[in-house]
Amino acid sequence: MGSFLVVEDRLRPAAAIVALGGVPPFREMEAARLYRAGWAPKVIVIPGALREEQRALSATGIRVPESWEISREVLLNKGVPSSAIIVPNGRAEGTLEELKLAFNTIGPVIQPVILVSSKYHTRRVRLTWGYVTHGDSTAIVRAAEGDPFDPARWWRERRFVSAVVHEYLGLINYYAGFQVGAGGG
Repeated sequence: MGSFLVVEDRLRPAAAIVALGGVPPFREMEAARLYRAGWAPKVIVIPGALREEQRALSATGIRVPESWEISREVLLNKGVPSSAIIVPNGRAEGTLEELKLAFNTIGPVIQPVILVSSKYHTRRVRLTWGYVTHGDSTAIVRAAEGDPFDPARWWRERRFVSAVVHEYLGLINYYAGFQVGAGGG
């Protein structure tokens, strides 16, 4: 079950690298590695929706860095210049919204786009990009190097059991919702 979720495409020059949201630092580290290798001229980091905990802390005057800010710091620390990091206006909650915002930020391009995510999330990312772009933009889906997910032993850690269940529910939503036009992600 874990292995089915993992897909990875051959690298080739791209218009941009999108480090999908999640828990830093693996996706960002991979995006920085790909950037430094010259696969694309820019890296896009999508701000996620604010969680209730963040809003509550903010209301009390406590500022907690957002995930995209941490992602940006990882990229900078790993050698991506500030001028190459794009943080779009807007927020995304979930894969569908995140990829829509990334596509709208990049705009129509002939070159493919590199999408970096966790291993278990790669299949759904590829499917969702195709849906968002109506097949007009090619995705190069890459799993983050260093991602600790092991598709052969995922059931041994609670966080990966949860991730695998979430991904299969997301795939069900994709096939049930997207195919009839309802969307989801």
